Amino acid sequence: MKPLGWWLRHLHELLESSMARVLEAESLTRRHWQVLNTIALGARTPEEVDAAMAPFVATEGSMAPKVADLRARGWVAETGELTEVGRAAHARVEEQVKAFRAAATGGVSDDDYRTTIRTLERCAANLEAA
Repeated sequence: MKPLGWWLRHLHELLESSMARVLEAESLTRRHWQVLNTIALGARTPEEVDAAMAPFVATEGSMAPKVADLRARGWVAETGELTEVGRAAHARVEEQVKAFRAAATGGVSDDDYRTTIRTLERCAANLEAA
């Protein structure tokens, strides 16, 4: 049996590469999608996006360039809200992401999924406390 770290790294790489294939038709990265979704959920300024995406900002820097790119596409208005084109893009990509997530967790019961998440949370908490 391979150890937890091996599976986490392997799954992470598969998630990243598979998500990249899902998003490539829209010329988006995973971070673009996360920023777009964060804005759809109510963030209106680059600072609010950064706050909502703090774990990624800590390792990758501000998401402001992603916000600027989405604005350049006409998906985000100067007010920070999604434009009509942005809402349509979000809905389109959201459907693809939902299908991707369903495929990734296919055959995993809701109970097993919840147990896996709780286990990973506990492992993280153990290491954060150390």
